[in-house]
Amino acid sequence: MKKMVDGLMGHLGELVLLAGAAAVTAGAGMIYLPAGLITGGGLAIAGAVLSMWGDDK
Repeated sequence: MKKMVDGLMGHLGELVLLAGAAAVTAGAGMIYLPAGLITGGGLAIAGAVLSMWGDDK
């Protein structure tokens, strides 16, 4: 159990980023469905770029 908690704490920033992206995408999709899909795609691309940049560990 401690290993799982430590693993989650190590990725807390990514988890919060993912939850925020999901919330923004869902909100845009509630207004206008194509806007939600476009927003989700843009945030997925941005997340992938940030992930590649942060891969120097």
